[in-house]
Amino acid sequence: MKKEIINIDNLKCGGCENTITSAILKMEGVASVEVNHETSEVIIEKNEMTLRATIIEKLSALGYPEAGTSNVIHKAKSYVSCAIGRVK
Repeated sequence: MKKEIINIDNLKCGGCENTITSAILKMEGVASVEVNHETSEVIIEKNEMTLRATIIEKLSALGYPEAGTSNVIHKAKSYVSCAIGRVK
C-alpha cells in the first residue's frame, strides 16, 4: 500500500469529510481515507495501480480540487457535497 497526502480547497466541515470519505472509499484500490477539515488534507492508503491523478479528478468532481486550483464551479459543487455529507 502507498500513502498519498493531497491538500485540497473548499473543505469546510464534517459534512465535507463524510462526502469525500465515502466517495473515495468506493474507488477501486483504495484501502482507507482520512480527511481533516482543519488542515484541508486528505490522506489515502491505496494500491500502486490506483493513480493519484484519478483521485484528484474525483475530488475535483466533488468540488474539492487540489489546493490552489479552485474556481467558482468547484465552490458551488462543494456546498452541495457538504450538504449531502451532513445528511448521511
